[in-house]
Amino acid sequence: MQRLLRETTAYRRIAADAAEGNLSHTTLVLFPDEKLLRPLLTECAKAFFGAEEGSRLAGLIAEESFSDCVFYPATGEKLTADLAARLLDESVLRPVEGSKKLFVLDAFHTVTPLVQNKLLKALEEPCEGVYFLIGAAAEHTVLPTVLSRAKKLAEPPFSEEQIARALERAHAGESGIAQAAAASGGIFSVAESLLAGGGEEFRLAERFLSEADFVPLCRELGERKEKRAFLSALKLLLRDMMFYAAGQARYAALKTDSVSRLAKSYPAGALVRAIELVGEAEKQIQFNANFGMALLTLATEIRDTRSRFAKLYAE
Repeated sequence: MQRLLRETTAYRRIAADAAEGNLSHTTLVLFPDEKLLRPLLTECAKAFFGAEEGSRLAGLIAEESFSDCVFYPATGEKLTADLAARLLDESVLRPVEGSKKLFVLDAFHTVTPLVQNKLLKALEEPCEGVYFLIGAAAEHTVLPTVLSRAKKLAEPPFSEEQIARALERAHAGESGIAQAAAASGGIFSVAESLLAGGGEEFRLAERFLSEADFVPLCRELGERKEKRAFLSALKLLLRDMMFYAAGQARYAALKTDSVSRLAKSYPAGALVRAIELVGEAEKQIQFNANFGMALLTLATEIRDTRSRFAKLYAE
């Protein structure tokens, strides 16, 4: 995991800036893998302080117990107005062990506009020796006024090859690594969820596209915690169905008879549109649409699209 995170542009840029003495007072890391955001920020904090792996300093930062590297909020919590006030009070205190003090703000995509505004002055004009490292999973959740005060490092998703290599290191010998990497969309935590499910997400995706009575399934899926993994599996399934429909099954990651049969029931044009519809549903869910209802709408639209294209091809 650490090796993968250290392949990021954000980590390398902060390490280079630290070595050159060119650190920005406020750095915003945009990283699409919400589950790995805090671990990435931890690695970036080590780079900020030039902490060598295995050293006392690296260990303290990893444990979030280094006095000059303060993480807000606690894991799994949100940065509230009260915590922001405490942070601002602490930011005026001098570093304890060196000349720099770093405040690491995790999950900034969950911070309300009120709290973000509360931090603006400190982000723009921090006290001498004070730095901020902010992590967010999506740029649209960060106020423009915060964006304008930060050096933005936008990290793209990992490549399929990077994900596959990381899965091999972490889960050597397990089956389904290639499929999980292909479906992950470059998000390692999604790949791990797909791998841990033993192919369940792909089976659910097949049911989603094939069952006539899809309402109960949408309700079931709406209760699942791994929402992103299901949509990733669905997108890969649709892509592979297109390969089958085009006579290019050798390029498919999911080489099964059930995928082949399912592909025959969808016109090629309907598959193209279905992939677009999944992307639109992802955006709606990202903006807090109800997952179960979004899936119900998606299933209805995919079937309507299939019917329209089937009639068009029949004419």
